[in-house]
Amino acid sequence: MQTINQALGEFSERFMLLAALTYTVAFIVFTLDLVKSSKRIRAVEENLAAAQEADQMVLVGADRSSRPGARAGSTGVAGDATADDTMDYAGRRKLARIAVVLTVIAALIHAAGVISRGLATNRVPWGNMYEFCTTGALVVVVVFLLVLIRKDLRFLGTFVVGLTLVMLCAATIGFFTPAGNVVPALQSYWLVIHVSVAVVASALFTLTFAMSVLQLIQTSRIRRLSAGGTDRAPFMRLVPSALSLENLSYRINAIAFVMWTFTLMAGAIWAEEAWGRYWGWDVKEVWTFVIWVVFAGYLHARATRGWTGTRAAWLCIIGYLCIVFNFTIVNIYFSGLHSYA
Repeated sequence: MQTINQALGEFSERFMLLAALTYTVAFIVFTLDLVKSSKRIRAVEENLAAAQEADQMVLVGADRSSRPGARAGSTGVAGDATADDTMDYAGRRKLARIAVVLTVIAALIHAAGVISRGLATNRVPWGNMYEFCTTGALVVVVVFLLVLIRKDLRFLGTFVVGLTLVMLCAATIGFFTPAGNVVPALQSYWLVIHVSVAVVASALFTLTFAMSVLQLIQTSRIRRLSAGGTDRAPFMRLVPSALSLENLSYRINAIAFVMWTFTLMAGAIWAEEAWGRYWGWDVKEVWTFVIWVVFAGYLHARATRGWTGTRAAWLCIIGYLCIVFNFTIVNIYFSGLHSYA
């Protein structure tokens, strides 16, 4: 058994608390950015409507091309604030920049908490539900920040940071486990291989879950506007089209699915090494396979059966809910060989 550094374990818990507080501030700033940008776009559109109304009052035969075009200037401002389907950076959003900086700071503190937990236990810090949740939350944020280097996904900030906060709260309140040793079955190099890939795959599925929710909201919003309804979600003007969200989500899901396939295979190999069989229909094994089937069906249906739009988004959401069910309900309420997790 490894010697546990309880003092370092307590420092890890404090880092987690400080990271959660910083994430909270970042979440608030991301939300303020959405609100402020939405108001700005509305103001631009009102000015544009007023300019168009003034155009109609000009006498017939006037040379309209010679007049200053309020439309061109206003459109440029709106274009700087609204999302582009290429998801390239455009315009200046100070609050969004501040929120990203706060998220980076929170991620660094979060990483210090995860690393200190590992040093305190002298093993990889994902040996139980608390550690899996805190490490998974960190991977979610790190992946989000890495993608931000190339693409403007700041519209996801509120949702990604919000989900990270939920994961940290769940870990601290519902799954907290003091720093300690793991059971003999987990004292294997497969803990590093099997669980680490599962953490990354789950983090990617978390991002696509957020995109799929936004895709459904954007689709519903466009249908309402096309029918002459009012815009009930003006902040969605900062989000790319539903099709762009779906395409990006599909690409990320394809990568995550490969990782989940490896997770399933590595788990079977580890099971043979630990228990002498590759598959035993343990409830955890069954639900891991169910998740694989759902995302396999999602990829197959979208690629070959033309299941695009809301149907694809709902399949992605159902797959992620299966992951949550597998991690929470199965681990807590179902007895099996994986109950020690």
